[in-house]
Amino acid sequence: MAKRDFYEILGLAKNATEDEIKKAYRKLAMKYHPDRNPDSKGAEEKFKEGKEAYEMLSDAQKRDAYDRYGHAGVDPNMGGGGGGAGAGGFADAFGDIFGDIFGGGGGGGGGRGRGAGPQVYRGADLRYNLEITLEQAAHGFDTTIRVPSWDECDTCHGSGAKPGTAPTTCGTCGGHGQVRMQQGFFSIQQTCPKCHGSGKVIPEPCPTCAGAGRIKRNKTLEVKIPEGIDDGMRIRSSGNGEPGMNGGPPGDLYVEIHIKQHEVFQRDGDDLHCEMPISFAKAALGGEIEAPTLNGKASFTIPEGTQSGKTFRLRGKGIKGVRSGYAGDLFCHVVVETPVKLTERQKDLLREFETLTAEGGAKHSPQTKTWKDKVKEFFE
Repeated sequence: MAKRDFYEILGLAKNATEDEIKKAYRKLAMKYHPDRNPDSKGAEEKFKEGKEAYEMLSDAQKRDAYDRYGHAGVDPNMGGGGGGAGAGGFADAFGDIFGDIFGGGGGGGGGRGRGAGPQVYRGADLRYNLEITLEQAAHGFDTTIRVPSWDECDTCHGSGAKPGTAPTTCGTCGGHGQVRMQQGFFSIQQTCPKCHGSGKVIPEPCPTCAGAGRIKRNKTLEVKIPEGIDDGMRIRSSGNGEPGMNGGPPGDLYVEIHIKQHEVFQRDGDDLHCEMPISFAKAALGGEIEAPTLNGKASFTIPEGTQSGKTFRLRGKGIKGVRSGYAGDLFCHVVVETPVKLTERQKDLLREFETLTAEGGAKHSPQTKTWKDKVKEFFE
């Protein structure tokens, strides 16, 4: 069977850069690696095919021969450049892939230098849920929170060993923090199962911290909540997550904001919405009414004959968001309230009003007239 084009195998153009070749091979190897597809013969073949393509294209001389003469230029049986695994570049890319597949650790330098010392791990990020009011979100405020933290053990001063003793070099990995395992023709580098990457073992653990070298305590942090923050937003506190392992940097703390439900307002981005009940008489006669805002009261005028559900917009009476240059608006949704528990006198007045309204015809109730006409048309 004729060999496929090496560029086609990696899904690359012929002018691909070295970095693009490496990334394409990493992607292919991660997908078709035999350890991820133990029962797939097809995946193993694609993995080997991709490995060969990378060996040729990652070597400048072999790539040049392949570009000039095709497969014949790199076939050792035809006197080409062919041969074994490429130098440096292939090993680097393969080391990176093993790190991704088997959790070999953080970035930098590929496979080279990983056995030079204990594996360093960044600390995990932490999340803290903070519930605040809508007013606090709108105006911003400073607060303090208590979060779990790890401090150096006072008994062993961070060594993890019982006073009078000391950690010793791990005999499994020789202090490197990593071991190599052979799987067929693959050599896989993994975190040492004995010392868990530290390169040290503790024969006699500290009784206070059980060998961890640190103890858990709560610490108090000051957090500044900016004005206009919205529900679900997070505030990052650098370096206040869990501490790193083997000298690694600490993680970060993310304070996630949750805004309590408000009794009057509903927030929509930088805008606010509220329902405003008004009397039947006020809706019919119109006039000035007062609306609540987060900064006091605001007055506006409603026209005569205002219907229930009518919305009035008060510009600039919403919330100024974290990334906004101006405040949003307040939308007041009018709800005409039907009077209840009427006296006989009030009922008589309403009956008289109903009679007078009916005598005036459709001009007093245009919506009712329109609705009745539609109903009549529907049945006819």
